[in-house]
Amino acid sequence: MSSMLPEGNGSADAATTPILSGMYPDPSVCRVGEDFFLANSSFEYSPGVPIWHSRDLVSWRQVGNALTRDDQFPAGRSPSSRGVYAPTLRHHEGRFWLITTNIDDARGGHQIYHATDPAGPWSAPVCLTELDGIDPDLAWDDEGTCLVTYCSWSETEIGIRQAAVDLERGVALEQPRWIWHGTGLAHSEGPHLYRRGDWWYLVIAEGGTDRGHVVSVARSRGPRGPFEAAPHNPVLTHRSTAHPVQNVGHADLVERSDGTWAAVYLGTRPRGRSPRFHVNGRETFLADVSWVEDWPEFEPASLRVPTGQRDFEDDFSSPGLHLRWVSPGERPDRFVHSVPEGVVVGHAPSETGEPSGLFTRVGGDRWEADFLVDTGKGAFTVALRLDGAHWCGLRVADGEVTAVARIGQVQTVLGSRPLPDSPVILRIRSTEPTWNGPDDIELGIGDGAGTDVLARLDGRYLSTEVAGGFTGRLVGVWTESREVLVRRVRFAEQRA
Repeated sequence: MSSMLPEGNGSADAATTPILSGMYPDPSVCRVGEDFFLANSSFEYSPGVPIWHSRDLVSWRQVGNALTRDDQFPAGRSPSSRGVYAPTLRHHEGRFWLITTNIDDARGGHQIYHATDPAGPWSAPVCLTELDGIDPDLAWDDEGTCLVTYCSWSETEIGIRQAAVDLERGVALEQPRWIWHGTGLAHSEGPHLYRRGDWWYLVIAEGGTDRGHVVSVARSRGPRGPFEAAPHNPVLTHRSTAHPVQNVGHADLVERSDGTWAAVYLGTRPRGRSPRFHVNGRETFLADVSWVEDWPEFEPASLRVPTGQRDFEDDFSSPGLHLRWVSPGERPDRFVHSVPEGVVVGHAPSETGEPSGLFTRVGGDRWEADFLVDTGKGAFTVALRLDGAHWCGLRVADGEVTAVARIGQVQTVLGSRPLPDSPVILRIRSTEPTWNGPDDIELGIGDGAGTDVLARLDGRYLSTEVAGGFTGRLVGVWTESREVLVRRVRFAEQRA
């Protein structure tokens, strides 16, 4: 059984609540009939590029991970915040197409995949090595020619380039051309190209994926330009405001079947004292889009987001691992195997030194994660991590449970207890902050009466503002030697 916990009838305002909470950045969405499909970037984690399905744009179910094999994305070779960057997901003539960039691929360029079912399997990559840069987009002109529009770097320029390509062969059919350098803000990136009526629209992100992030738009009578910037750019930003959602940008538009439009975009939810700290990474949000004088205007989404979508209890009795489980090191199928009592997690070194462990993305402001484990004779850690140099957890070895924190180059012991009888619940909780950070992280041993707390840590040390990079928190388990039996994992947001 790998189930979602009951969510009741709760819902939250989509204007301030992510439709995908946790580290799900760079969303790309497409519609097929009444169905919406969405993909996110995944960086070093494998399997890569989660794929989602929805009928209403607020209730989402993960249906696959696109990159599940080494020929698609070699696991365990990308350091933190590298690997697979922003994808674009599109449907054209009966096939789903996915284009993305693995910035650690020695061949350079972009990778193109296709599938008849978005749940997979996805094809081996066709490598488009002639086009440099990141954030590639797919669009087809009136003659059926595919245009790849992307963020390009040259020795003298950064901006948006475009070229016609043969998707099947991975060949550029022309020299790439510059089509827009944005409005003058830094880091013009994340382009998406659409046709609506007689206009072609180029939507990009600018300002960098930090507090200055914005969405800007330009339009042209043809998909190749020249593009005219909207007079009211940026069309979406929360910079220099008190809005609880910040860093907003990297939008992808989609038309509903009733002719109305919406957009998915990334944002963060910083908390605590200035400069405020975001910990879940960049999450996926929703906006409504209206059209005024043939320009898109972004408006707060009017829908409600069901609460509890990320809550789960997994006893690993279903065939295969649930799609939520990923690893920053080797792929889980290399070191995890099922047994009647749960799953056994083994030790598998990776090229980068990142742990090969069973992890899931963390969503929500306050939450609790329980790992019911048989302690065995090896050494293992249940941890909350932002990256390999910023994590805290409970290490089990030599008859003891030790609370450990790693912040940059410093690793320290926060507390310890004799190891209880097996099986034992190792508990990590996000609680109200004590030190004006985003939260406190509580590390403890669960028992029938509550939690035997070994340590508390200021949550700002596991934030992007401290660690840098593009990822967010994940919670999971890895081993240093031998194996550990994980019987059950439970994750639940704490709601008022």
